[in-house]
Amino acid sequence: MSNKSERYTEDFKNTIVELYKSSKSLSKLNSKHGASKSTIKSWVKKSTPIQIDNNKTITTADYQVLMKKMARLEKENEILKKAMAIFSKKNW
Repeated sequence: MSNKSERYTEDFKNTIVELYKSSKSLSKLNSKHGASKSTIKSWVKKSTPIQIDNNKTITTADYQVLMKKMARLEKENEILKKAMAIFSKKNW
């Protein structure tokens, strides 16, 4: 996968992350699989678990998905509040 415009599959990313976690160096992973060091670092960072509760963890990628979803829901809430204000002002 040497072409920079190609997208890497999730399986490929997970394999590289697991190899990195099993003590393979960034240089070796880069030369063998063609993914840049910074790309591999970002995959590792996204897969690193975050402790939420005593017995609950999520990855950074999961956290980012949740944050985007929360932002979308907050926007939808604002739209609904504005619509409710408009409809409540009308005299039927």
